[in-house]
Amino acid sequence: MRRVLLPLVAVLAILGLFYVGLGMDARELPSPLVGKPAPAFELESFFDPEVTITEADFIGEVALVNVWASWCVTCLREKPLLMELARQGITIHSFNYRDTRADAMRYLSRDNNPYTTIAFDPDGDAGLEWGVYATPETYVLDARGMIRYKRIGPLNAKILEEEVLPLIARLEAEKP
Repeated sequence: MRRVLLPLVAVLAILGLFYVGLGMDARELPSPLVGKPAPAFELESFFDPEVTITEADFIGEVALVNVWASWCVTCLREKPLLMELARQGITIHSFNYRDTRADAMRYLSRDNNPYTTIAFDPDGDAGLEWGVYATPETYVLDARGMIRYKRIGPLNAKILEEEVLPLIARLEAEKP
């Protein structure tokens, strides 16, 4: 009886884990960084390799941090929303993630550039520290540099309206 019961329990446990795991939305994964300071990094500026960008460049105002790449099709679809946010005066910093400068420059030449600051992360080192799973990813930082929100996957109008813009408004109101 044990020979049958033990494997049966093990198989049922594995199937249960698969059932729960497949039912989860990967975009809803909690980030251990939410509520913590933005991770330290030191990268070249995308436009000027002689300039170094650090997490301090992302601090001081409520801002988005967007992780993107030229090879990311959903990043290109998300870009018009980011352009609109930039037109509304929302600061958007970014990491150009695992990309080449030439390809990223072509990407930025389409429909302009929504980013205030671009840190060039060709090896994905800073992305690793920030817990990047895939591109695009978007974070909301408060003025002190605390990560208050993380979105895995592209932004859309509904997410902006229901999650991101209300959070930004609340964080702006909390500023000293």
